Amino acid sequence: MNTISLSIEDLLRDEEYGLDLKLLAGAKGLDHRLYSSRIQKPGLALTGYVEHLHPSRLQVLGNTEISYLNQVPRKLVEKHIEKLCQFPISCFIITKGLIPPDFLVEETEKAGIPLLVTPLQSSTFISLITKFLEERLLPTTHIHGVLVDVLGVGVLLLGKSGIGKSECALDLVIRGHRLVADDIVHIKKKVPAALVGRAAETIQHHMEIRGLGIINVKDLYGVSSIREKKIIDLVLELVEWDPEQEYDRLGIDDQTYTILDVELPHLKIPVRPGRNLTSIIEVAARNFLLKGMGYHSAMEFHERLLSRLDVRPLGDEVE
Repeated sequence: MNTISLSIEDLLRDEEYGLDLKLLAGAKGLDHRLYSSRIQKPGLALTGYVEHLHPSRLQVLGNTEISYLNQVPRKLVEKHIEKLCQFPISCFIITKGLIPPDFLVEETEKAGIPLLVTPLQSSTFISLITKFLEERLLPTTHIHGVLVDVLGVGVLLLGKSGIGKSECALDLVIRGHRLVADDIVHIKKKVPAALVGRAAETIQHHMEIRGLGIINVKDLYGVSSIREKKIIDLVLELVEWDPEQEYDRLGIDDQTYTILDVELPHLKIPVRPGRNLTSIIEVAARNFLLKGMGYHSAMEFHERLLSRLDVRPLGDEVE
């Protein structure tokens, strides 16, 4: 799991979210790091009350804050700004393209605190920057495996190299299911507890089949055969068949697999000649959907079996 952070310079480089930020002062602080997606409007801090100031968050100054700085007696507000800039503020961002007072520019430049401006309205900018930070600061990891969309269920296939994960995925694609990622699955944790998997850009839509080499699934089977990303719902681990190993034959005890502190349903599928793994994976996906609707086939069978057993207390005699 990676510890993700962003620099203020990363905000300036954004072209995807339309933040439209420009630097006014404090270039020395462009390497300041952001670790949280939360922002703060430091209204009370401008009056000298800094009890609940969170310096690590982005500090957004809108029309109310700038108007206050321009209308309060200069000596008083300069004192408050000087006090505020003594904190390790990550960044100040002014919205609506407002022109900041010169003393704010001077203090941020002297303290090495980036002062940015955007033409966007405060509400619009806060919405965009929150989405930007949430997307970029989410926990991530990568796993060696294959991710496929089977009947709308995100199935992550795991297993040692050469066991047949890619071949299973190719067979699923031929049956009309969709490939998300082969070989390396990049996983990002979404709030509150969803995992989204996607392929690395360099190998997206591609698959390695031993004996054939690299194939492009999108070119061979069309755009309906691939997905850019998918929430992971189920983990299937392909393992070599071991006659000495006891495998689950009822499916009553649900197992889990943990990724980024999120527990996912986990099944181990023994691999041996003659087993139709593709059909087994399809059935596992259908069974997952049934469980999501509150129907647990194995538990129902188990309960029906127990109800038919003639269980008597010890010591009872049969006449």
